[in-house]
Amino acid sequence: MVHGIFIFIIINSNNFMKFQRVEPSYTSKYGCRLVWQGIDEDDTDVVILNKTELEKLVEIFKRNSTGEVELEDQSSVIRINSDVTQFNLTNHNLLEVKTTDIQEQILEYAKVPHEPQYVYIGTKEFYPSVWIRDDKEPQKDLDKKIPKQSLIETILSSEPEKIRQDLSPTDLFRVFSTRRSTRKFEKTKVEDWKIDKILSAADVAPTAGNFQGFQVFLIKNQKTKEALVEAANKQPYVNAPVVLVFCMDPSRVKLKFPPQILEKFSLQDATIAASFALLAASGVGLSTIWIGMFDEEKVKSILGTDLRPSSILCIGYPDKKKPPKSRRKLKELIQVIE
Repeated sequence: MVHGIFIFIIINSNNFMKFQRVEPSYTSKYGCRLVWQGIDEDDTDVVILNKTELEKLVEIFKRNSTGEVELEDQSSVIRINSDVTQFNLTNHNLLEVKTTDIQEQILEYAKVPHEPQYVYIGTKEFYPSVWIRDDKEPQKDLDKKIPKQSLIETILSSEPEKIRQDLSPTDLFRVFSTRRSTRKFEKTKVEDWKIDKILSAADVAPTAGNFQGFQVFLIKNQKTKEALVEAANKQPYVNAPVVLVFCMDPSRVKLKFPPQILEKFSLQDATIAASFALLAASGVGLSTIWIGMFDEEKVKSILGTDLRPSSILCIGYPDKKKPPKSRRKLKELIQVIE
């Protein structure tokens, strides 16, 4: 008699996340991005370090010592041990890497200055998030495994002053109902991690054939912002803390349709992406103004591109928070065809 033996192995896919590389930040020449790769090609995790966090990590590695680096959210921690470096991140599974591996790459990276990468951000770079701690609540055990939330659930369920932990998809409608356009912004700098969230939201927007027929220009240069004010009919609020110009790129849409159809797809792609970015900005406590009136040729010249601009999204902290405006009744908006 032959007895068959069946062994079932349950594997946590997070165990297969392998540290790959250190690369420049998207939004700043300081700090860096630490990239992990999973089994699948598109399965990645990215930890974004600001200037202070990177400097602390470099200092520990230079001394060949152990220690901890507290991240911006004040609850996530990098623990450097002699053998393994652990990333205990809020709302994310534990990430680990051999200390010698990451030490070598970090110290090599720190030797030379780096320029920010181009603005495109992959969808999974939302993880791990940098959160704002609610000081009214006790600190939670960092090692406690918390299920991941989807990008849009998490971004759009946040509140202006804090990001809730009891996230619900229904909070999406709170963002819809409380969003207000702002034509006067505070001069307060918008945190890099919030900009990353906004760009990540644009990146996951639905597009024709998933070809992402658009490109985003993140404007940081002050003179460029001032030039855009002139190109946008002298609208002063274009000179905002964060300015994103969404452009059509039909060459990316690899579908067999006439050029005018691809142009239409590209316009829709850029518009939906800008809408996602607008809602994400509201979800992290910021306000926006959508600019549609501008001289396209002037904007193209300012950006140094042949791509046609579709919209300019201006983002920042509102000078004054306003209640939502009343809208027409749905029965006036909707026509039902039986």
